[in-house]
Amino acid sequence: MAVVELSKQQRSSLESVIRQGEYDRSVAARAQIVLWRAEGRSVAEIARMSGATRPTVYKWLDRYESSGLDGLIDQDRPGRPRGIPESVRSRVVALTRRTPPASTGLSHWSSREMSAYLKRAEGVSVSHSVIARIWKEHDLQPFRQGTFKLSRDPEFAEKVIDIVGLYLDPPEGAVVLSVDEKTQVQALERTQPLLPISFAKSEKRTHDYVRHGTTNLFAALEVATGQVMGKCSSRRRTADFIAFMDQVAERRADQELHVILDNLSTHSGAEVDAWLAAHPNVSFHFTPIGGSWLNQIEIWFGIITRQAIRRGSFGSLRILIDTINAYITDWNQDAKPFTWTAKPKEIIAKVRVLQRDYKKLLANNSK
Repeated sequence: MAVVELSKQQRSSLESVIRQGEYDRSVAARAQIVLWRAEGRSVAEIARMSGATRPTVYKWLDRYESSGLDGLIDQDRPGRPRGIPESVRSRVVALTRRTPPASTGLSHWSSREMSAYLKRAEGVSVSHSVIARIWKEHDLQPFRQGTFKLSRDPEFAEKVIDIVGLYLDPPEGAVVLSVDEKTQVQALERTQPLLPISFAKSEKRTHDYVRHGTTNLFAALEVATGQVMGKCSSRRRTADFIAFMDQVAERRADQELHVILDNLSTHSGAEVDAWLAAHPNVSFHFTPIGGSWLNQIEIWFGIITRQAIRRGSFGSLRILIDTINAYITDWNQDAKPFTWTAKPKEIIAKVRVLQRDYKKLLANNSK
């Protein structure tokens, strides 16, 4: 399929659909697909960036080519009309996508609360089961919550290109390491022994515990192999970070090292500058401010937390540290690298879309 060619007016109309929120978000997403294609992006790339399948991308590009903007809007389907008026369905979707009115005192909607609100405040009678069905049709889940972090780093794009470039195309002969600290890991001992798994029952533990202190785990993940080097320390100072980097650099004294780090104060300063000057084979690459999720070691920290720490019961700090060291040893016996697939321009495009949507949401909520 050829690249879509847009006139100035057509481009302006599509951008208006995305920016002004006059149409449903699904229509805005389809308009973005057309704009990306007009930029010369491949169908496969657009599918990855939009989270759609290739046939879906082809479908909306064909619809736009044949019918223009009207082709991106869902048409009435033949057959028996829906029992719920479209105006009610639209109202449910619109309400769901906004924070409940302050008068309700709610932080988020449930189907029953929305049903009661519509009847009480707007005189609209719609059952909670119908609301739940509408949510399912539109893939809305107000009962769930995720997290996000928008980086305000003015050098965000440059740092993404630098770090992802190291993941996807590292310098020949160089070693790329992802380094960070998992701070304040607690040695918690449950006040009663764990009850093991039995038929039709899960493992159980008491909610209360005795706290035997904390440790700080310094770790370096070799991006190419997935191997991890770790060290537990009682403190998390610049001196402790440098001591850990001494061990890392000693193992790779004859190789070029590229180290990916976040922006903790312990990773920079006069002491660190002096250490780098004494180790010319080592280069530091910092993630964007608020963008430590780009650091692969964070993935590994999540894994060790789930598999070894969160559900553990540790009778002493020494037992916790021994458990962490045993886990690292076992991990390295069959280590595999993480496969990084997102390219810099895809990450930057998605973040810009999120920034635009967030600004639009703030503007709508302020009305």
